[in-house]
Amino acid sequence: MRLSDIADNAGSRKKRMRVGRGIGSGKGKQAGRGGKGQTARSGVRIKGFEGGQMPLHRRLPKRGFNNIFRVEFAEINLDRLQEAVDAKLLDASATINAESLVKARVVRRARAGVRLLGRGELKAKLTIEVHGASKSAIAAVEKAGGTIKILAPAEKDEGEAA
Repeated sequence: MRLSDIADNAGSRKKRMRVGRGIGSGKGKQAGRGGKGQTARSGVRIKGFEGGQMPLHRRLPKRGFNNIFRVEFAEINLDRLQEAVDAKLLDASATINAESLVKARVVRRARAGVRLLGRGELKAKLTIEVHGASKSAIAAVEKAGGTIKILAPAEKDEGEAA
């Protein structure tokens, strides 16, 4: 076995199709783009155009609306919190807040705050500061001997666009 003997398996690498290189190549003349016109050009093509018929996205009724004042929380369940404590990512004796959860990579980003939800079981006695919590989550934390403090949601600046 020499270094010069090493090669890929036969057929594992396929040459790319070079288009527009003569009729005999099989992809010559129009290079697989059909005839002339808008669809043969690069960059432009009418998406959703149905030949003058009212397009589907305009035939269907509008539904719902987007609330520009909606507050997005980073949500975390009790079982995920317990896993982080068991894995020594979170210190059970310290106060658990949005910053400590982000630092421990339990949540990716805090958004407008953290909301605690009640899925799973909590065994550790924790002191938690969050911006929201469900009733079942509050009950579970207090049952485990911990305390939970609900903070006011982070205020947005007047000049900041929503």
